[in-house]
This record gives sequence, structure tokens and C-alpha cells, in this order.
Amino acid sequence: MISIKKLRRSFGPIIAVDGVSFDVEKGQVLGFLGPNGAGKSTVMRMLACFLRPDSGTATVCGYDILKNPADVRRSIGYLAENVPAYSEMTVGSLLNFVCDVRQIAGKDRKRALDRIVPMCAIESVYHQTIETLSKGYRRRVGLAQALIHDPDVLILDEPTDGLDPNQKHEVRTLIGKMAKDKCIVVSTHVLEEVEAVCSRTIIIARGKILVDSTPEALREKYKCSLDEVFRKITKSKVA
Repeated sequence: MISIKKLRRSFGPIIAVDGVSFDVEKGQVLGFLGPNGAGKSTVMRMLACFLRPDSGTATVCGYDILKNPADVRRSIGYLAENVPAYSEMTVGSLLNFVCDVRQIAGKDRKRALDRIVPMCAIESVYHQTIETLSKGYRRRVGLAQALIHDPDVLILDEPTDGLDPNQKHEVRTLIGKMAKDKCIVVSTHVLEEVEAVCSRTIIIARGKILVDSTPEALREKYKCSLDEVFRKITKSKVA
């Protein structure tokens, strides 16, 4: 459902993404890992058509990010690292605004809201303004807007950032439930999250892919925890 071919993006003299290629299929949850500045968010922003690559391309559900960006955006749910939101809006107003943008109306809108509000556990703050919410609740609202149109592909940048342990468990459980029917890319610094929900792991540093494997295979190969694997790979291959 996602196919990335030699994506490259630079910011002035800094090469953020350097010829990255990989595919992700339906039913896979890919843990996209790397140290700060590795290029993870840049790849995800290009996939979501927020950034244009310098070269290379990608397809999402068969749609090219350069030729068919509107179709790509319709096919994905994107949770950015810092979710933009209108602070003066209530949660309900924001989600209805997203429905307007997504052209979800009438009974379809009611069904979408009835599904997503309890799914993301935001009933208690539905009538509050965004500016009054805790970081955890803002993250839940961000997840709700990404899921409201029931997309086939999910791109989630730090989905549990700011959540307490119980909320993290709930989000990981939700990702697990959705996994068989969707193609999901999760970028995170929380290695236990990768072990909990991901069926595959890509480690990137300095814009290049260092490893494409599974959490289990990496632990078996290096005979240590995923945290230690991550440190060994990123330090030894980037030094």
C-alpha cells in the first residue's frame, strides 16, 4: 500500500533523506526508528504530501505523491509530531471541521463521530476548547482527526507522546486492533512501543536506512534488548 523509491530531500546543505526506498503492505505495522535528526519525520511529511522530495517518489494506495497528492491525502490518516489545531475551537468543532474538509456529511458524519469519539476516549472533553486540554488529550484529539475517515493507511509520528501509561496502553491496543485491515507506519522513540505493536522495524540515521528487519529477528541476532540493538546499530554505523 506504500511504495517508496529513492526519496531524497535536503534543507540547504543538510541532506535530511538520502535515497530511501522501502515498501509497506496491508497488515503490517512498521516501526520507523532513528535518532533525532535521522530523517524520519521528513520521510513521513513527504509521504503525507506536506513536503515535496528533491528526487525520487512514492505511491500510497497506488497514488503517486507528486502526480496525485489529493488522492494520497484522501487515502491516509496522518498524525504529525506537533498536531496543528485551532486552539479556540472545541474538540467537537474541530472534528466537525475535519469532516467538512473530508466531505463527510449527514449520516456518514454521525457514524464517524459515534465511532471515533469513544475509540479515542475523548467524550469527556468533547465540548472543551483545544487550548484547555492537557498534552495527552491533545494527542488523542490528533489521533481522532487522523482516524475519522477510516483510512487504509495510517502515518503516526510519536502517537503516544504525552500520554500516561494507561493511555499509552489504550493507544497501542487500538493500533493492534486496526493492524490487520490497514497499513500503519509508526515513528517513535519508545522502543517498548515497537515491541508491543510493530511487526517490522526500519532503523534510519543521517537520512539512510541502516536496518530493515523485525523486532524478534533483531533481538535474536544481537542477543540483547531492542534498546541495546538500537544503540549498537546507530552508534556503530553512524560514527
